[in-house]
Amino acid sequence: METPANRRRTRQRQVILEELRRLTTHPTAAELHEIVRRRLPRVSLSTIYRNLELLVELGQAQKLDTASGQNRYDGDTAQHCHVRCLRCGRVDDVPELPAGVVERHGRRVRGYRLLDWRLELLGVCPACLAAERERN
Repeated sequence: METPANRRRTRQRQVILEELRRLTTHPTAAELHEIVRRRLPRVSLSTIYRNLELLVELGQAQKLDTASGQNRYDGDTAQHCHVRCLRCGRVDDVPELPAGVVERHGRRVRGYRLLDWRLELLGVCPACLAAERERN
C-alpha cells in the first residue's frame, strides 16, 4: 500500500514546494500553477492540486481554509496568524500571536483541550487602501 511517507520525491513536487516557500502571498492552486509553469511549462493544474494536498498531508505546507471560500497555501509550516483583505482576498502573515492568548488559557478554552489554533484577522490591504484613496 502506498502512503505519503513512501512516495518518491518528484521534480514537479520539489519545484512546487520551492516556489511555494519562496512566496509570501499565500497563493491559490491556480496562482501557484501560473508561477510553477515558468519553470515547468507542461505542468497541469491537477498536478498542482494533487501535490499541494500531498505536501499538506506530509506537513511540508499548510492549507489555509479562509472564510473567503478559496483555499490558499503557505510554505511556512510554523504556527502563525494571517490577515486577509476583505476586498481582494490577499493574505499576509502576522508576525506574532497577540500577547499570550493561547498561553493565558493554558491550552484550554471553555472546557476544550486545544489541539491546534488558527487566527485570521480581517481588514483592507495597503494596495486596496491606496486604490480607494486614488478613487476619492
